[in-house]
Amino acid sequence: MSTTTATTPALAGAPASADAGLRGLPAQPVIEAACVTRRFGEHRALDDVTLTVLPSQIHALLGPNGAGKTTLLRALTGLVSPHAGSVRVLGEDAARATKRTRALTGFVPSGDRTFYLRLSGLENLSFFARLHGIRRGEAVRRSLELLDLVGLGDAARRPVGGYSHGMQKRLSLARALITAPPALLVDEATHDLDPTAAAGVRGIVQELAGRGTAVLWATQRIDEIRGFAHGVTLLGAGRVRFSGSVADLMAHAEARHFVLRLRGAIPSLGSAGTLAPLGGEHWELTLGGDAVLGDAIAVLAGAGVSVIGCHRERSELEEAFVALSGDDAS
Repeated sequence: MSTTTATTPALAGAPASADAGLRGLPAQPVIEAACVTRRFGEHRALDDVTLTVLPSQIHALLGPNGAGKTTLLRALTGLVSPHAGSVRVLGEDAARATKRTRALTGFVPSGDRTFYLRLSGLENLSFFARLHGIRRGEAVRRSLELLDLVGLGDAARRPVGGYSHGMQKRLSLARALITAPPALLVDEATHDLDPTAAAGVRGIVQELAGRGTAVLWATQRIDEIRGFAHGVTLLGAGRVRFSGSVADLMAHAEARHFVLRLRGAIPSLGSAGTLAPLGGEHWELTLGGDAVLGDAIAVLAGAGVSVIGCHRERSELEEAFVALSGDDAS
């Protein structure tokens, strides 16, 4: 085993490329996927997918189950190779999966069952650091530093089998940072966490991005990207359905579903939409065709129905997600 020593740019400050961007010079992309296609038999898991993530950016990768999010992350880590196109990290060909390219990328998988439950968090991280060729003393120092970073310093010497699910998620994040990678790939890190634990993980990732790390964050939790992600790519059936800012994504939202509180005999809305009972005075309104909310309200008022309350059934981001994903949404 070689005896290289890890540096810690992710903890010590932004890398040089991020500093260049702050001085007004063009920042160089950290994560790049260009026209990536990947097939499994006749199925195209990815179909001409392109995205770029710069230093200090958190880029959300959205999509329903089967959209291709995990396949793209696996391609960027070298676990699968594209059939067409290219994947690069800091200009290096990620598909080659050399020791150098693996050190450039930290990967937090959606389900991580590779920790040794009888060993402590410190022992686990030190072991994986040694696999990267880091000297024993440096591996321990680096592991303690990372455990503090993810809020596990007090649990460093406790067996991982006694960690909560949220703690194991944070340990997985710590392991992804062992080589201080400039690129961090995160796959559904919060989908099964409670709101407090999920917010904690996002907070750590925001801190890393603030120090220069480029983050590609795959998720189905649509509302968590508001105020968190700088950019977003929405996949559907392996294809890019949208790429831009979160604000631009929200601009695609057209509210079609509402919950109304009504009193009176409920009429047919005709072309304005349909009403489905939710219980008591509450009804779900689905607008029809090119109808707008005012059309449905006018029909109800004309029939003598009192509209006591109205709110959207989905958030703006959820509406945009469904509208752009089409039949691929689940």
